[in-house]
Amino acid sequence: MGIVFKQSFKNTLIIYLGFLIGGINTIVLYTRFLGDEYYGLATYVFSASNLIMPITAFGIHFTIIKFFSSYTSKVEQDKFLNSVILLPLFIAIPIGYFWDFFHNWIMNFVAKSNSKENLIIENYTIYIYIIAVACAYFEVFYSWAKVQMQSVFGNVLKELYNRVSVMVMLLAVYFHFITKQEFIVYMSFAYVLRTLLMMIYAFRLYTPKFSFSLPDNFNEVLRYTFYIILAGSAGAIILDIDKVMIPGKEGFETAAYYTVAVFIGSFIEAPSRAMGQILQPLTSKAINENNPKETENLYKKSSINLLLVGGLFFVLVNCNVEELFRLMPNKNYGEGGWLVVLLISSAKLFLMLLGSNGAIINNSKFYRITLPVGVGMALSVYFLNTYFYNDLGMGTEGLALATLITVLVFNAFKLWFVKLKFSMTPFTNKTLLMIFIILVMFFGFYFWNFSVSEFYLFGFPIHPIINIILKSIVIIIIYGAVVVKLSISEQINNLIKRYIK
Repeated sequence: MGIVFKQSFKNTLIIYLGFLIGGINTIVLYTRFLGDEYYGLATYVFSASNLIMPITAFGIHFTIIKFFSSYTSKVEQDKFLNSVILLPLFIAIPIGYFWDFFHNWIMNFVAKSNSKENLIIENYTIYIYIIAVACAYFEVFYSWAKVQMQSVFGNVLKELYNRVSVMVMLLAVYFHFITKQEFIVYMSFAYVLRTLLMMIYAFRLYTPKFSFSLPDNFNEVLRYTFYIILAGSAGAIILDIDKVMIPGKEGFETAAYYTVAVFIGSFIEAPSRAMGQILQPLTSKAINENNPKETENLYKKSSINLLLVGGLFFVLVNCNVEELFRLMPNKNYGEGGWLVVLLISSAKLFLMLLGSNGAIINNSKFYRITLPVGVGMALSVYFLNTYFYNDLGMGTEGLALATLITVLVFNAFKLWFVKLKFSMTPFTNKTLLMIFIILVMFFGFYFWNFSVSEFYLFGFPIHPIINIILKSIVIIIIYGAVVVKLSISEQINNLIKRYIK
């Protein structure tokens, strides 16, 4: 796990810096500079592009990670990369050709809400396509870098670049360099530039010799690609399904309110995203080398370490949620938001408990199961959303509940599937103890807050920030002392001892 910790530590710092900038964007800049309506519009465009991206990418970003390490010679590796690099265009070009159809469908969908403000999407649907294609090829070249065990630069572009670009564009809106209407246009160009930077870096790491030759197992590569095209991204897109469905019933403003709560709830997953970027190729390598011992070692260590770190941020986020919503300029952001945060963060924590479960399935001979699981997750969240949100009128809390149920059911199945096929689980003798610690800390700190007197700076509330800092310090000290004393994670303890010395 040495290379995992080294790059995961760097990636975690990058991701949390990205989340910090994203938090400033989400809580301060978006809500004040762009306004609820255009914030909701931007959310819809970005989420819709995320739904199209996995199809446009044609699953190639997963295919590269799955197969690259299985080739032992540069000649075969070159044949493989040459054969897959253009495949996304076979999807992207037809989608672009028939985009008028998709445009009309989007317009009819948002018109259902009877909100005239929603019709502002008319001039922006093409940017859904542009961003989707740019993100698809970014992921392809990012995977290209990952299989060279170089994930940090791509992580900077993935986690920092976008958020810094958003901050720059929002400040440009505030200082009237660009208009609110132009924000999405400039962000689209930023996505395209990011892809070009990733492509240049990937080719510098590894430049294949161009040829029209195909690898010997090209048919197997294609079969994997067709199966993984949706399945590999199903878990990531279910929250985007939520955001895209909202304008079919309510205005874009509601999408903005939900986005803030989802962002806060998703904050805890940063370590998982960081570790996953290097765990994917390592798990693939272990499976390709038929090394079940290393596969299980990665499985268990990733689970307990992610549960430990994710549990800390689960407690921090949920125990400070009331103060976080006090930073919002509009009370609508906080109505029911605490429950959305709790449900989404619970779903994320459960995913972290599973460690490298998804990587094991995706990179094994049983990868075909990911297709019905992925489709099932997408359909489940759609129909549950329809039932809870539209039929029962549960509001955005219903969307979050649908997400939690879907994540629990389908990932419990994946947990059982890996146990059945590989005879391994992610659990250690410390797992139940760690869950107990998280629950005790949550209930111990959820129902009280520090009460600093109200204080505003240029109209912005400072007292909630002070309350959050004070409470977080207490939580971190107690949580850290307990997990170190009980030796929950050998790797975490060694890391702490190294820095204390």
